[in-house]
Amino acid sequence: MRYDNRHYFQSPATFTMQQTSSRHPIANLKTHLQRTIVGQQRLVERLLITILTEGHLLVEGVPGLAKTTAVRTLAAGMALRFQRIQFTPDMIPGDITGTDIFVPADGHFRFIEGPIFHEIVLADEINRAPPKVQSALLEAMQEHQVTVTGTTRKLPDVFLVMATQNPIEQEGTYPLPEAQLDRFIMKVELDYPNADEELEILKRETARLRGGDNAPTHAALSANEILAARHAVNQLYIDPMLERYIVTLVGATRDPKRWDDELATWLSRGASPRATLALARCARARAYLADRDFVEPADILDVAADVLNHRIGMSFTARAEGIRPAQAIARILERVPIP
Repeated sequence: MRYDNRHYFQSPATFTMQQTSSRHPIANLKTHLQRTIVGQQRLVERLLITILTEGHLLVEGVPGLAKTTAVRTLAAGMALRFQRIQFTPDMIPGDITGTDIFVPADGHFRFIEGPIFHEIVLADEINRAPPKVQSALLEAMQEHQVTVTGTTRKLPDVFLVMATQNPIEQEGTYPLPEAQLDRFIMKVELDYPNADEELEILKRETARLRGGDNAPTHAALSANEILAARHAVNQLYIDPMLERYIVTLVGATRDPKRWDDELATWLSRGASPRATLALARCARARAYLADRDFVEPADILDVAADVLNHRIGMSFTARAEGIRPAQAIARILERVPIP
């Protein structure tokens, strides 16, 4: 039986009236991002989904693809504090979390907060720091708290880490631990802009240098509005058939031989149950951005690759043949029937 969304759109008129006001600030934020960022529409949507799902985003791409600009613009569009952390090989965990400093005048130690205590944190080139520093983010990303010298301190209610990394093939980088990768709700791989987009970037830069750059007014989305939008996302309906479809997709990464013999030679590790939860949350957020109160199969299909690509392990055979995670996920989406 095919999925028919007509059965699940309850009280359309009532829903529209209730949702218009709550989604208006999110729409303003999206407009703000699109006015500032040329191209990279996938990144813009993924940033919004990350905000709505209380998750964290990992972005991979070579330098110069507007990764830093995107998250800085996101922070400017909200009434939240922003901090950029440039990861380097000589960093220590205290550079992120903060540390206790002895104050002679007071005769005792005082805790100095690190940059992690901001609402929006850009972890720039995260894979240039050694694993011990990368692991310092684990507690903050999962528990929204930081423990230093035995004292636990809570982070802000709205807390988002957007980490950027250069491709692993580049010199001087460290692969992220699997446990940390699993904390990112999505991983987005960016490509170069097309010719038209790059020409627009050049025109804007020329206008800026000539003094003609007028920055658009930002949306100033408040923390309370973000929390209200997250609550609305959590209320969206997912049909039991689609819940089982999500479980089946994630299960196919663990038992690929059931679906495709060649796929079984590609995968060495399947996705964890956290991937199942992330896929459902991201599908809800995408439906919310599309102004629906129910999830469609298209929502799941659209976010599946970005939710799963960093949660599966590719075999030596697959790596030797140049098979990427996106290809394996595409094969799974082809083989698993859509309800």
